[in-house]
Amino acid sequence: MTPVRAVVDLSAGAEVVLDGVAWTVERREPHLGRVCLVRADGARQRVSLRFLINHPGCRSSSRTAADGANRGRQPTTVQDLKPGRRELAELRMAHLLEVATGFRSGDRLRPGPGEPRPEYDPDTTTLTSRRLAKVAELKALDRQQAKLLGLGAVSYHTLVRWENARRRFGLIGCADDRWLRESGGHPSVSEEVREAIFAVREETLRGATVSMRTKERMIHQYVRETFGAQTPVPSYRTLCRVWKEWFGPGGARQRYARSAELPTKNGHVVVHRPGQVVALDTTVLPVMVRDGVFGDPVKSHLTLALDVHTHSLCAFRLTLVSDTAVDVAMVLRDVMMPLPMRADWDAELEWPYPGIPAAVVAEFAGHKVAGLPFFTPETVTTDHGAVYRNHHLVEVQRVLGCNILPARTLRPTDKAVCERAFGVIRQLLFEELPGYTGVDVAERGADPATDAVLTIEEMEHLIATWIVSVWQRRTLGECAPSWDPDGSHSPNTLFAASFARAGFAMEIPAPELFYELLPVHYVSRISRRGVKIRGLWYDSPALKDYRGTKSARGGRHKGQWLIRRDPRDRRQVFFQDPITHEWHALDWTGMPPVGQMPAFGDARVRDLLKKAAACGLKPKSDAELLPVLLELIGSKIPVSQWPTQMTKTQRTEHAREVTQAAAAQADRPASSRAGDGDVPGSSTVTPLDWSRRARQAADGIDSERRRRREAAVPVVPKPPPRLGASYRERNVFVLPDNDEEQKAT
Repeated sequence: MTPVRAVVDLSAGAEVVLDGVAWTVERREPHLGRVCLVRADGARQRVSLRFLINHPGCRSSSRTAADGANRGRQPTTVQDLKPGRRELAELRMAHLLEVATGFRSGDRLRPGPGEPRPEYDPDTTTLTSRRLAKVAELKALDRQQAKLLGLGAVSYHTLVRWENARRRFGLIGCADDRWLRESGGHPSVSEEVREAIFAVREETLRGATVSMRTKERMIHQYVRETFGAQTPVPSYRTLCRVWKEWFGPGGARQRYARSAELPTKNGHVVVHRPGQVVALDTTVLPVMVRDGVFGDPVKSHLTLALDVHTHSLCAFRLTLVSDTAVDVAMVLRDVMMPLPMRADWDAELEWPYPGIPAAVVAEFAGHKVAGLPFFTPETVTTDHGAVYRNHHLVEVQRVLGCNILPARTLRPTDKAVCERAFGVIRQLLFEELPGYTGVDVAERGADPATDAVLTIEEMEHLIATWIVSVWQRRTLGECAPSWDPDGSHSPNTLFAASFARAGFAMEIPAPELFYELLPVHYVSRISRRGVKIRGLWYDSPALKDYRGTKSARGGRHKGQWLIRRDPRDRRQVFFQDPITHEWHALDWTGMPPVGQMPAFGDARVRDLLKKAAACGLKPKSDAELLPVLLELIGSKIPVSQWPTQMTKTQRTEHAREVTQAAAAQADRPASSRAGDGDVPGSSTVTPLDWSRRARQAADGIDSERRRRREAAVPVVPKPPPRLGASYRERNVFVLPDNDEEQKAT
């Protein structure tokens, strides 16, 4: 199998970019398999369809793209839809799924009441008849009602166009281009009023129920005391409509409204395929590890992703700090990616599952694949930690197409499988390792820190080897499937059995998925200094054509540029070109021109800005913040901050930042690490590059020594003159006779 490329529009009048030159499709000759192209200067050429499809430098121009809402702009997302528009898009998708499958959910295993209806039964009707029946059904609706639902004037060709857009772009393809247009429409409430509405919402949600008149008075009070009396506030009717659109009608009781976000439905879920439910949890690793070969013993956190059906440990992460939303997002990405074979693994640990040969999977992935399942998760079960319940994870689940559902309160059965897995791993692996700390403080040894010998890289490699070689092939005692309760199965055999039952969809995400899982920032304008993200300025030559301009995006974030940030490494942020859709890394403007810059994250940036404000420093550029940042990181280390003089907390903080930066660099696509000029998407899978982490410190030291040598000796010295013949004759000596031959120097 080969990776699926983007669709190239070859309709008459469409524009195609070939090796950086724009060509217009003059006409097509499908019976001959050829296309006639014409350039702006009048030059013409005739090429074959096979040549265009397989050419790496061929793509559709964004000015004539089929999705009109994205012409010359960054791709639209579901978040760009204004409140209320997403429900209309979901209603359109339900009608399209009923036409395509006979069921509004799109799944015949989950039929609704009375489904399938006779006129939409796929077993007795054709697709054309179902589309005609849907057109007649929508025309029978009330005219005003159909217009409000966005279903007015729907014809047979409209259904065909919507279906093609749905298949290509998903839910956002069902949205009307007029909802995401560049300009037009009525302006929404100002940012000051929006802040006041959300502040009043938070205040009234914690207190008793009040009327809308009281909420209006509180909004006026907040705006007057925060922004001044001259700030305009909409009328009472406008505030009522905005409140109802954002928070609903508000007819529930207060105690129920506060707990409305928590799942309350009971019921038993039967998991019958891999990826249907994935349990995700984080615990403190019960083994002390060292942050380096000569580092201090520290505690780390282990995050596991366990498939409930096969009990496979499909992904894991080790972090020196408590995991963040970015770490959770990368764990979910690891679930979807095949695990590469490592240097010391033999052929027994290679892809063992029947149905798809290991050579086919290796060719598709770009490397040899280990015997660990990978798939796209459908539902992810987590606890109620803040890392799993935030706006970033909501965006992540939309990008991955899965549902992240917190476990029900006081329902231990929702996470029993993951908690039991932690206990089994502790008994079979962690208890055998030096530095084991036990299950709690009472069972801890006298001094487990002195027994710690494994580094975090060695521990990560050990856990990965144990999962593939032991856990995946170990017989499950009490987790037999429902179709064979008395059988003997392992995670590998259960996953292999799913091949015969439902097949296997081998979908490996593109490297650009890394950028889509990072937190989003919206910038109103790109200035001459670049873009400002969380107090720091970033710039790159990729922003040259967009300085001083606004984005052509419409919808909720109209006119704003989208920037992605990795909280683990703040030395760079990422920008997607709206024309070529390529990702570019924007460097921090305070980076030194030569040499290397130590890694720093969000926590260090907050300390930097706080210390700069305390010192009264008002820099004209971020380059003036570099000495303060280096002092905080510890690059300029005085005697009081030598490793032997520093406290253990300071050494642990430094190790945490280095580990987070190394993980961020390993997660980035290979093309982005190699250079910004590489073409993204050229590789099919992002290599994990485990060996690079171990060589990072040595490579950094060698490059720094090389830079110092070149700075000390800028010019290559001339060689000394050759010795004269008389001087060489005087310095010839003869070895003793017992040697086999004579030597002269």
